[in-house]
Amino acid sequence: MKIGVLTHNYPRYPGDFSGRFVEALSEELAHQGHQVTVLAPWDPAYARQPAGHRVELRLYRYAPRASWHRLGYMRTMRADVALRGITYLLAPGLFLAGAWAALRWAAAERPDVLHAHWTLPNGFLAALAARRYGIPLVVSIPGSDATVAGQNPIFRCMARFAFAQAGLLTANSTALRDVAVADLGADPAKFELIAYGVDPNAVRPDPTGTAGLRAQLGIPSDAFVVLAVGRMVYKKGFDRLLRAAALLEAGNWKLVFVGEGDLWAEWQALGQALGLGDRVHWVGNVPSDRIGVYYNMADALAMPSVTRPADGLNVTVLDAMSCARPVIGTAAAGNELAIRDGINGFLVPEGDDAALARGLATLAADPDLRGRMGLAGRRLIETELGWPQLARRYVAHFERLKVAA
Repeated sequence: MKIGVLTHNYPRYPGDFSGRFVEALSEELAHQGHQVTVLAPWDPAYARQPAGHRVELRLYRYAPRASWHRLGYMRTMRADVALRGITYLLAPGLFLAGAWAALRWAAAERPDVLHAHWTLPNGFLAALAARRYGIPLVVSIPGSDATVAGQNPIFRCMARFAFAQAGLLTANSTALRDVAVADLGADPAKFELIAYGVDPNAVRPDPTGTAGLRAQLGIPSDAFVVLAVGRMVYKKGFDRLLRAAALLEAGNWKLVFVGEGDLWAEWQALGQALGLGDRVHWVGNVPSDRIGVYYNMADALAMPSVTRPADGLNVTVLDAMSCARPVIGTAAAGNELAIRDGINGFLVPEGDDAALARGLATLAADPDLRGRMGLAGRRLIETELGWPQLARRYVAHFERLKVAA
């Protein structure tokens, strides 16, 4: 099957986090024997693709100067709730160049299906080509794009056009699906909830380097370590994790935050104000080829997501599960797609700092429970939530749409 993938986030160099899940799905589809081409906007940070990649990457330029290519790659939004001002200036060029690239490629290659990640710009760009050449279309909504698309009338019209043209809509949380249906007129009958997954062979339990990392961070070998991975933006809810940690009794525990973002300084100040001091380690960004050591170094992952703004299941939850680590998360933002309460972690009410603190305390006090939950999470990755299984789910839909076209 010939598959065209449209995205504005894709790894530009080894270790880049931007669009890592799009690359992983695309590579798995290619591994399963399909011909996959990714169309994405050019960016100055792109380096030559390393040998061994099965996916063809086609980049299009949308501005006359390299320095003007400033959209996508996790830079378009401010704290994931509003578009940056520069976006409105550069977006017309991206839409025009992206539409031309998609139409030209589709006309030449006539793919069996187009798969757009994010409603805008990619769902709209793919919908133009899908309608022009009668190609089945799938639009996946991984995060804040559902909210952004409703922020002005032009974006709403573009999103509705994309949704109307699509034969399948996917989201990785009920919250994202509900926003698309209620605010953008998407047909609920077209939706299926499908998580973005993880490669269980690449992300796995491995103690290599974990003792050295603890020593580097100044964390005792016997300390209970809670890891939080993600951009510092409202929807991650990391401020709630800080407040929950402030409720914990004094003990041998540490918090480690990996990631950066618009709220980094604000949340660091909050940690200080709550008296957490050196219990919290702010690591910043970590290359994707290094992040596995952090998961394996930690004793548990926390993902205290919130529903406003709406978000989807964070891939970090699945990464931690793949490393056999228990996860404690809120019953929001798709966490329920991966966390089985009491089996591989705990689901707590959103915004309930006391419940989050109790869950952390329970895990800290019971290493055997952590071990059982970690193994249960790893089994879920191997049987349901790994890329091989998820890619086959997508292919089944692609084939159905192709037959119906």
